[in-house]
Amino acid sequence: MILSDKDIREAILKGDISIEPFRKENLTPNGYDLTIKEIYINGEIKEEAIIKPMTWFAIATEEYIKLKNVTAQLWLRSSYARKGLLSSFGKVDAGFEGCLTISCFNTHQEIKIKRGDTICQIVFEKMLSKPSKYYEGKYRGQRSIKLK
Repeated sequence: MILSDKDIREAILKGDISIEPFRKENLTPNGYDLTIKEIYINGEIKEEAIIKPMTWFAIATEEYIKLKNVTAQLWLRSSYARKGLLSSFGKVDAGFEGCLTISCFNTHQEIKIKRGDTICQIVFEKMLSKPSKYYEGKYRGQRSIKLK
């Protein structure tokens, strides 16, 4: 079951979701728009970049997310998909905490991105029961881009 904006607020109050910093304007009817903290392109970390066509890059979200008895999916904002951006998203496991690293590829035209731009949406899903084990992997606690 996907959480609505009302459900997300309740899950935050309950402690099942934490989003830091939380911006009420980023809350959508069925998710939360995540912002860019930093961009990894051509071996460098930047706060702003012009992404040329046929270029791979990665971004880290500014938001530090904590999930307890909730899981989530990431979705590229349609405004970027319309410009030719592709991205690989996975499931965010219950127990995960940290900022998210997102791998992207620009297929079509130059795209300018910068710190603070909203690039993707996180959509939270209620779990039917508590998991027997929470995520404890190597990306837990990350605060910047982590590629390996």
